[in-house]
Amino acid sequence: MLCCVIGGAGFIGHHLCESLSASGRDVIAVGRKPISTMPYPRLNYRAIDAADIASLRKVLSECDEVIDLAYATVPKTSFIDPMFDLQSNLPRVVALMEELRNYAQLRRLVVVSSGGTVYGHMTHLPISENSDTEPVSPYGITKLTIERYALMYCRLHSLPVVIVRPANAYGKGQQPFVGQGFIATAMGNILRRKSVTIYGEQGTVRDYVHVRDVASGILAALQSGQNGEVYNIGSGVGRSNLDIIDLIRPLASDAGFSIQIQHEAERKFDVAANVLNFGRLLSCSGWLPKVSMQEGLQEMWHESLAYAEQR
Repeated sequence: MLCCVIGGAGFIGHHLCESLSASGRDVIAVGRKPISTMPYPRLNYRAIDAADIASLRKVLSECDEVIDLAYATVPKTSFIDPMFDLQSNLPRVVALMEELRNYAQLRRLVVVSSGGTVYGHMTHLPISENSDTEPVSPYGITKLTIERYALMYCRLHSLPVVIVRPANAYGKGQQPFVGQGFIATAMGNILRRKSVTIYGEQGTVRDYVHVRDVASGILAALQSGQNGEVYNIGSGVGRSNLDIIDLIRPLASDAGFSIQIQHEAERKFDVAANVLNFGRLLSCSGWLPKVSMQEGLQEMWHESLAYAEQR
C-alpha cells in the first residue's frame, strides 16, 4: 500500500507520516521544504508545490491512498486577506480532486478539514457531525466549501472521499506565534518572560487533542471510514485558555518562570466554545484519544524549554 501525504512536512503531517509508516505502508510525503527531517522507514520525501498538479501527477499515479493536509493560511490570516485564503486553497484542492477522479486504483482520499472552524457558534456541546455548519471566519468557510466539493465528487464521480475534522491539535513540534495554536504561543511568551494574552475573563473554550492522537485518528478514518462520511477527531473535553494556563503553571514554576496574564476584550469573531463528539469515528474504528493533557503538556514544555536554553 502506497500512501501520499500532501503537506507531509508540516506539524500534523510529520506525526501522520510516522503513524502511516508504523502501519506498514510505504509513504510519499509531499512538501515545499527542499529537505525533509523525517527519518522514518518506508518514507520517501518529495519537494513539490501542492498547487503544481503537473508535478504531482507522477507521484499520485503511483499511489493507492492520498491524504491532503496542505493549507496555505491559518484562521488569523484569513481575516486579513479573505481573497488570498480562498484563492490559495480552494482551486488547488478542486484541481486535486479533478485529477484523482480519473485514477481507478485509488482506494481512498482523505480530506483534512477543521473541526474548530466549520461549525461556528454552537449552543449544545459536544458537537456532532450532524450539527449545523455555520463558520464565522473566511478560513472556516473555505474549509467547508472544500468539504462540499469533496462530497460532490464522491456522489457524482465515485471518488472515494473521507473527510476528517480535527479539533485543536497541540504537541511537540508546534510553532508559536503563527496565528494558530494557543498552547505553543502561550509557552513561547512564558519562556520570553512576556505576558500571555487572554480575550475575555476565561478565554475561549477549545477541544485540545494531542497531535499523535490526531494522526492516529486520520489513520483510523483512512482504514475504517466509509466513503462520503465526515468524522470528528477530538477529545470530547473542553478547556478554556485560563484552564490551560493553570495546567502549565506548575511546569513553568518548577523551571523558574512566572506567568503574567493580560486580559483583553472578547473578540467578535471568536467562537466562545468548541468541543467535538468523536463517537462516529469510535463506532467505525474503535479510535480513542490516548495522550493525556498532562503528558502532552509536559512533553511540549520540556521541548520548548530545551529549545529556549539553546538559543
